[in-house]
Amino acid sequence: MSFRASVIIPVLNEASHLQQRLLALQALREQGVELVVVDGGSQDGSPELTEGLVDQCLVSERGRARQMNQGAAVAKGTWLAFLHADTALTPAATQRLMTVIAADSPSWGRFNVRIIGQHPMLRVIAWMMNRRSCLTSIATGDQCILVHRELFNTVNGYPEQPLMEDIELSRRLKSKMSAQCWPEKVETSGRRWQQQGVWRTILFMWSLRWRYWRGVSAEQLVKEYYECK
Repeated sequence: MSFRASVIIPVLNEASHLQQRLLALQALREQGVELVVVDGGSQDGSPELTEGLVDQCLVSERGRARQMNQGAAVAKGTWLAFLHADTALTPAATQRLMTVIAADSPSWGRFNVRIIGQHPMLRVIAWMMNRRSCLTSIATGDQCILVHRELFNTVNGYPEQPLMEDIELSRRLKSKMSAQCWPEKVETSGRRWQQQGVWRTILFMWSLRWRYWRGVSAEQLVKEYYECK
């Protein structure tokens, strides 16, 4: 069976909310969109929770880029949407996705993001993320990157690096064409900012991006990322 699009969801210990996310995506399946979950070695039973809710559930070595590439390799869709497990498509974003995948010409883009949480700064962070990515054609995984398979294959998919894989994919895609910045919003969890402190997380993430842009390797940065978490 062929699909117009495949939604690829990398998973690692997401049992607390995985079923809820997948249930919300069942309407897409009814419209001919494939759901592919790629588990990176969860210890909380996440793969078992996908039964009956996805078209394919794969087991992969840990690593978001590796997981998404493996999902793309087996996915049957002409378009590929990479959706983080803690990000949800709103009805407006779902409608936009269905409109985009009706086209045949290769392109790529991302949605605006809304960060769910109590801290008032989360709205500012989301605005800055959305504005920055429109100006630079650099998208983050939280924004749900949607790309035509032909274009994805042309740039050899995600670089299999442990951090900043979305930044590097965007750079590769940007060399072919600018990103489409769809105003419809996806919603992502603000738990990282709230648990670790909003200002501390902002400064830390900006520091990582700045240093990556200056040439520090993803392998070096990921050590600091997990030490901070």
